[in-house]
Order: sequence, then C-alpha cells, then structure tokens
Amino acid sequence: MSEMKIRVLVVDDDQEQLTLAERSLSAYGFDVRTHRSSLGVSNLVRTTMPDLVLLDVNIPALTGDKVLTLARGQAPAGTRFVLFSASDESQLRKLALESGADGYITKSTQGEELARRLHAIHAKGRGQAASSAP
Repeated sequence: MSEMKIRVLVVDDDQEQLTLAERSLSAYGFDVRTHRSSLGVSNLVRTTMPDLVLLDVNIPALTGDKVLTLARGQAPAGTRFVLFSASDESQLRKLALESGADGYITKSTQGEELARRLHAIHAKGRGQAASSAP
C-alpha cells in the first residue's frame, strides 16, 4: 500500500516562483496546488484541505503573516503553515514566531532540501496531533 501524497498549497505572487515550487515539489512526490494572490486563500484552504501551506511573506494586498491568521481559522486541524520568503533568515524566523507559523523556509531553499524540510514539518505536525490524542 502506498503512502498518500502530502498536499501542499503554495501561495506566491511570483508566477516563476510558483512554477519552480510546483515542479520541484511534484518531483519529490508532493501533491501541489498553487495560488497567485493572498485573496481567496482562506477559501482554498477550507475547500482543498492541504496538509501544508507554503506562504510568501511579501505578497500584495495581505502579507503572508496576515493571510496565515485568516486562513488558519478555515483550515482543517493539522494543517501546517510555513512562511516562505527571500527575506533575511533572522527576520523570517522572528515573523514566523510572532505570527504563529509552524515553520519558515527561505526561498533560497529549493529541490531536495525544500522537500526534506516540508516533510519534517509535516511529520512534526502529525506527531503532535498523535501525542495530544487521549
């Protein structure tokens, strides 16, 4: 029996970044959906039920940390939110902590390393859910 693919929603206003993330993550076995706007993310999270949401921090209309706050309320239990940015790593870490993100990854992280980090965040989330069960 094969393991189910991890569903990832990638939100970024840069089409090239979306294409790169989709190709890269698909090659490592993820089921990838992309969205090019901060608007409508809450509805997408509710209807597509991703395991992970990779959110660009610097996106027009609503920044990634604001989208996270709105979308988390619509997300199924266990959905992990990861901030994704070309920003300085220390700033990104601080923003992730302040916004309640489940993690952060710099945009310089690609390919196998990106897949590995997302797998780790996903596994950590499943472990927490299992350990909090009665």
